[in-house]
Amino acid sequence: MQDNVTSALLDPSHSSVSTQDKSSTGGHTSSTGPQPSKLSSITPVPAKSRNPNSGANFHRMRRIIAEDPEWSLTIVPLLTELCIQHIIKNFQRNPILKQLLPEHQQKVLNHLSPDLPLAVTANLIDDENYWLRCCMQRWPVCHVAEHGGSWKRMFFERHLENLLKHFIPGTTDPAVILDLLPLCRNYVRRVHVDQFLPPVRLLAQPQTGDQSDSGSEGEMEEPALDHYQLGDLVAGLSHLEELDLVYGVKDCGMNFEWNLFLFTYHDCHSLAATIKACHTLKIFKLTQSKVNDEKARIIIRSLLDHPVLEELDLSHNLIGDRGARGAAKLLNHSRLRVLNLANNQVHGPGAQSLAHALAHNTNLVSLNLRLNCIKDEGGQALAHALQTNKCLTTLHLGGNELSEPTATLLSQVLAINTTLTSINLSCNHIGLDGGKQLLEGMSDNKTLLEFDLRLSDVAQESEYLIGQALYANREAARQRALNPSHFMSTITASGPENSGIK
Repeated sequence: MQDNVTSALLDPSHSSVSTQDKSSTGGHTSSTGPQPSKLSSITPVPAKSRNPNSGANFHRMRRIIAEDPEWSLTIVPLLTELCIQHIIKNFQRNPILKQLLPEHQQKVLNHLSPDLPLAVTANLIDDENYWLRCCMQRWPVCHVAEHGGSWKRMFFERHLENLLKHFIPGTTDPAVILDLLPLCRNYVRRVHVDQFLPPVRLLAQPQTGDQSDSGSEGEMEEPALDHYQLGDLVAGLSHLEELDLVYGVKDCGMNFEWNLFLFTYHDCHSLAATIKACHTLKIFKLTQSKVNDEKARIIIRSLLDHPVLEELDLSHNLIGDRGARGAAKLLNHSRLRVLNLANNQVHGPGAQSLAHALAHNTNLVSLNLRLNCIKDEGGQALAHALQTNKCLTTLHLGGNELSEPTATLLSQVLAINTTLTSINLSCNHIGLDGGKQLLEGMSDNKTLLEFDLRLSDVAQESEYLIGQALYANREAARQRALNPSHFMSTITASGPENSGIK
């Protein structure tokens, strides 16, 4: 019994157990003599007898001591939260989303990783906030407005563009791009590629024997310079509306060669067949690609009678008068609304062809011929066409060596034309007299809102007075936009001959 007392002192748990044993066998201990008095002097049994609630306090103390002090019922996760965490953790292997309630779907989407495979997320997740995170992780600068305001569309368009820009013919597996089609075909509407890499030049194998004397050893083998062909890709993009291409190489550094910027005839024919078969294409741009007359005519021929094409941009190329004649033919065999031939090699005859087509055209609203060399021969032809044209609103003839004869005819156009809202004659040789002629034409014009005459040798006074007339036209246009009903009632009451509208 002395051993039990000693162990109770050393082990509190044993002491409590001994106390319980004592209380449960009270009759037995009373018959054994004075030994229970020794136990009662060691264990805190008398305290229980003094406090009737000591049992409850004792059990509460045991609970606090025995369990984790940081554990609480308030932080136990709900079963719903545990399920959501499990779905997020295993989303790649078992993507569960559509079966969840809307609030649970949002919790899952907010915690999914942007690094999940596209094969899992492309056709399953439409949440814009998820694709926003994906875009911001890959590209620090994002202009979502250029992609229709959709982050998902932006992600797939830029992802596809990156693959195209780094595709090396003969080295990169075409399946890298084609395997993406089932995932992005419903979201890509614009493809903008500002470089196409050529095939890699391989080191030729050294020849043995006498054959090695006929050429230098280790000479670079010249491969075909054709670039990636877009036919299969464009055919799979059922919603493609804009194609913007530049055949060249960016950041080539010390590896610069003119062949890196070569748009081959095979590329041209392949591209022509591609855009001809794309009946959803509304905007086509092929710039800075050394497109000459022959290649331009191949491209334009494929666009004749295109059902929906609205904009054609062939600026910054090598297109001359023959290419301009092809573009003039396109004006009468398409629904083209915007034509851009800026910074090419168009001269007077090419501008005359465009003017002849423009005189009878009813669709084109913008014509850009800046940085060509049409001179007064082409400028006067365009001015004559504008006397009968009723649809063109924007004309850019900057940097075309125009002079006073063109300005004289344009002043007559200003007096009678009611559709032009913007004209650019900057960087020409209009001269003092030409400026006075244009000012005279502006006195009768009520619709022109922009007229750029910078660096055109026009007198400062004439330029100022033209600016005042433009300001009056803009203010009148603003008032019409604010109160169109009042404007129409004024016309009806006074008649068109007194309304100031020609």
